[in-house]
Amino acid sequence: MKKKKWNKSRRAFLAFLLPSFLGVVFFVLLPFLDVFKRSFTTAITGEFVGIQNYVTVYENRAFRLAVGNTLRFTLVCLPLLLVLGLLAALLLTNMKQAQLLKSFFLLPMAMPAATIVLIWKMTFSESGFLNRLLSAHTDYMGTSLAFWVLVFSYVWKNLGYTVVLWLAGILAIPEDYIQAAKVDGAGKVRIFFSIILPQLKGCMYTITVLSFLNSFKVFRESYLVSGAYPHESMYLLQHLFNNWFVYLELDKMAAAAVCIGIVLLGVILFLEKLWEEGDEER
Repeated sequence: MKKKKWNKSRRAFLAFLLPSFLGVVFFVLLPFLDVFKRSFTTAITGEFVGIQNYVTVYENRAFRLAVGNTLRFTLVCLPLLLVLGLLAALLLTNMKQAQLLKSFFLLPMAMPAATIVLIWKMTFSESGFLNRLLSAHTDYMGTSLAFWVLVFSYVWKNLGYTVVLWLAGILAIPEDYIQAAKVDGAGKVRIFFSIILPQLKGCMYTITVLSFLNSFKVFRESYLVSGAYPHESMYLLQHLFNNWFVYLELDKMAAAAVCIGIVLLGVILFLEKLWEEGDEER
C-alpha cells in the first residue's frame, strides 16, 4: 500500500516538474548547444574553423576592455550591495514602520528604464542638477566618473530586493537565541557575529548569486544615456555583444558567450561549494 502511494506521489511530482523541465531543455539547453556549435564555425558559411573564433575573441581589444570593466564593476558593486543591504535591514528590524519602508525600498525596481535615464540626464549631464549644485561644468558621463555613476545606479536600483531578502533572513532567526545570548551577557556586536550572521548564511548565498548575475545585466540605462560606444570606463560586455550583433559577427558572439557561460557556471559552483563546506564545519 505504501509503495503504491509512493509511486503515485512520484508520478504527480514528475507531472508537475515535466513542463518546467521541457521549457529549460527547449529554451535554454538546446539553444546553448547550438551556440556552442556555432562557436567553432564561421558566421556566414558555417565552415568549421576549430578554436580560431576563441583566439580572435581573446585578441580583440574591445573584448578585453569589456571583460575588465565588467569584472571591476562586479567586484566593486557586489560587496557594496551586500554590506549596505545588511546594514539597512538591521536598521529596519528596530523600526515599527518596517513593512512600509520595505515597499519604499522596492520602488526603484518598479521604475521604467526611461524614467531612470531621464533622472541620470537631469543629474549628471553638463547642465544637470549636480553641476549647478557644485557650480561646475563637467559632463560626468564623458569622463572616467561615468563608471561610478553606473555603480551608483546599480546599487540604487538593486538595493531594495537585497534589503528585503536580508530582512526576511533576520526575522526568521528564533528570538530565543538572541534572548539567551543577552542573558549570558553578550553585547550587540557579539550577538551579530555569533548568532545573527551565521544564521544568515543561506540568505547570503542567495543574495550573492542574484547580485552577481544581475551585475552582468547592467546595460539598458548606460546604453540609453551614452549609446553603443560610451566612455571606455563603462564599456561592458553587453555593449560589446550589442555591437557584434549589429554587424552580425555571430561567430565571435558565440565564442564569447560560451566563455562567459563557463565562467558564470564556475563561479556559481564555487560559491555553492564554499557554502557547503561552511555548513559542514558548523
